[in-house]
Amino acid sequence: MSTRWYPIYQRGNPQLRVFLPNFWMKLIRPTEEQPPNVVTFSVSMEMTKYDVRSYLEKIYKLPVVDVRTRIALGETKKDQTYGYITKKDDVKLAYVTLPREESFVFPDFFSEKAEKQAQEEKSLDESKAGFRRFLDRNKKRPGTPGWFSI
Repeated sequence: MSTRWYPIYQRGNPQLRVFLPNFWMKLIRPTEEQPPNVVTFSVSMEMTKYDVRSYLEKIYKLPVVDVRTRIALGETKKDQTYGYITKKDDVKLAYVTLPREESFVFPDFFSEKAEKQAQEEKSLDESKAGFRRFLDRNKKRPGTPGWFSI
């Protein structure tokens, strides 16, 4: 299916024509826990489950066992000031089941960032613990006001 307009054939040299589909698929992280052989895609509203299956099998050479689709309703909001209602676009989700021996793990692109953040949190916790030890040690020292304690 394509709604793009292409030039009409003219006599002479052969025309190079590339017909591109209007379909698109986007891999999304699942919101609920799923088996390892199920992959979730956000797909074009015009795509059927048969289109999804053939797309993955022909282009990406993935063995597909089953495809289930559903349409997720877009979020509706009422503006607090003016009172008008807005609605985001609906989204079609495709749940693709691969064979049992196949598994898909969503890639972790930000593992380095998470490790760095964990390391920063660890150093912050260590400094807090050191400060508490300092306060405990100096709590009963003569000449210090008793107001600085946690």
